[in-house]
Amino acid sequence: MHVEHLLQDESLGLRLLWAEDAQLAREISGVTVTDLEDPARFVRRDEVVLSGLVWWSAEDGPGRAERFVSALRGAGAAALLAGEETHGSVPDDLVEACVRHGVPVAAVPAHIMFRAITDTVYLGRWGELSRRHTLPENVRGRLSRMAAQGAGPEAIVATAFAHLERAVAYVLTPSGRTVASTPGAREIPVGKAAGLLAEAVPVDADGVSPYERWHLYLPDPDDAPPRMVHELASVLGRCQEARVRARAEERRTADELGALLVAPGVDGATVTAAVRACGLPDEGPYRVLVAETGAQRAGPAEGALAEVVAHAGQGAVGRLADGTAFAVVCGIEVGALQDVWPLVAAAENGVPLHGGTGAPVDVAQALNGALAEARYGLASARSIAGPGGSALADASALTGLDALLTGVPAEVRTAYSRTVLGELRSNAVLLETLETFLARDGSWARTAQALHLHVNTVHYRIGRIEHFTGRDLSRLYDRLDLWAALLCRTESA
Repeated sequence: MHVEHLLQDESLGLRLLWAEDAQLAREISGVTVTDLEDPARFVRRDEVVLSGLVWWSAEDGPGRAERFVSALRGAGAAALLAGEETHGSVPDDLVEACVRHGVPVAAVPAHIMFRAITDTVYLGRWGELSRRHTLPENVRGRLSRMAAQGAGPEAIVATAFAHLERAVAYVLTPSGRTVASTPGAREIPVGKAAGLLAEAVPVDADGVSPYERWHLYLPDPDDAPPRMVHELASVLGRCQEARVRARAEERRTADELGALLVAPGVDGATVTAAVRACGLPDEGPYRVLVAETGAQRAGPAEGALAEVVAHAGQGAVGRLADGTAFAVVCGIEVGALQDVWPLVAAAENGVPLHGGTGAPVDVAQALNGALAEARYGLASARSIAGPGGSALADASALTGLDALLTGVPAEVRTAYSRTVLGELRSNAVLLETLETFLARDGSWARTAQALHLHVNTVHYRIGRIEHFTGRDLSRLYDRLDLWAALLCRTESA
């Protein structure tokens, strides 16, 4: 709304007293009603000021008018609308001051309520903002066509912000992966991007896991009106739903590969063909990952794995026959997977994300062995993560006995410890002696020194341990059995 729009509204009956033509085209940002002699603190730039002139008196008319109009000029007021009810007309002193300071001035008839003027300004302003703060009609239509034709998020974001020269926008996932951005936008590190979601607009899309859901982020929210941002988020939602439908076929192809990897006697050529059907190269190195989200073995875990793979590189994600989510990736180092795993896991608070992998293999025929190794890593991840925790375990890194035992199911470890240690489990003194003795390579003297005992006492206690367990601690194999049993009863195992 401009100043001239108010003057042209016949229902208001405003009478222009002075203004230059160019000033009538000035846009109005709002309206302030005041009868203070110095209203500078309450007037914002480009506002129309309504005043009943209660502050003016004939005794000091020129001085008061000068101070009032000077304050309007300093605040950047668009125009003064002066009421005629108090003095019968607008004083000449005030009009002359407006001319000197270049402030447009118009008279408000006594029968016109100020409320009518403020309502006109704000209703007009809101209507204009409503039209301006949405996507332009031609852009909206083009985006709808692009979404229907399967355009990607990069093209949609670039098109949506093309008419806003300096606008910068990103489409982010909860783990900080940048899906798309406006042309020329600086890259945001994943760790930093993951912390920006509170300031982003969520993109609603059906069938999307919480690990992959998109968010529209603008570093400067003033770059685009909120309504436009939400409209674009709606278009991006249709775009992501289209991706979900397209990936359903890819997942089915990956499921077929998973079925081959657990089936006995499948020839290498068949596995290679299945790998090729998933869009992976005929030769590795390949790496297999498996994952689960606590008791919810599949579903969300597939989404989590898909997000991990999207961070790291190329891969196929599917589900094994028992519901375990799996992925076959190509040329991805385990370090890259371990870096991104906690970021992906953090996308769902309270939902543990366990994953396992193993050594890479060079040919598709070896993928079944890689899957078995990854499953062992998954069992290890359940152990090392702790209650409610998340972890990715690399089975090829389980090079010590204590690490190796983490891959043994917890119930098996408990049963082994109970069977081997027997009655010893309830004797804290003998357990401490056994652990100290084995940790010092069976040295009587060093064990006695560590426990502050006489060597004969150590001999006596070891004898009692051998009695309860039926093991001979002079034999290496028996020592290993007892050491493994001790490891199986610790929380780290």
